[in-house]
Amino acid sequence: MFETYEELQQFVSKRITKIREQKDISARDLSMSLGYGPAYINHIENEGAMPSLKGLFYICEFFKISFKDFFDDGNMESALLLELINECRTLDETSLQHLLEFIKSTKL
Repeated sequence: MFETYEELQQFVSKRITKIREQKDISARDLSMSLGYGPAYINHIENEGAMPSLKGLFYICEFFKISFKDFFDDGNMESALLLELINECRTLDETSLQHLLEFIKSTKL
C-alpha cells in the first residue's frame, strides 16, 4: 500500500484532515479533545509529525471509525457514512431489515 514512510505520512495527514473537515471540527478542538496540546493535529496535518499507534487509535475512536476504514484508501466515503456502517454492524438481522426498509422508503 505504501512504499515509503513519506507516502504513509502524507496519507495519514490527508486522511485526518478530510475526516476532521467532514465532521466540521477544528484541528485545535480535535487536539484538545484527544488530550493533547492545541497544535498536535495541526502538526500532523502539516506532515511535521506522525501520530503514535496509540494516538491514531484515539483519533479513530474519536471519529468512530475502525483502523481498517481509516487505512482503506479505496474507502474514502464520508466519515458520517463510515460511522453509520460501524453502527449497523452492531445490529441484529431484524433491526438491519427495518433500517433498510426505512432507508428505501425515504428515497426521493
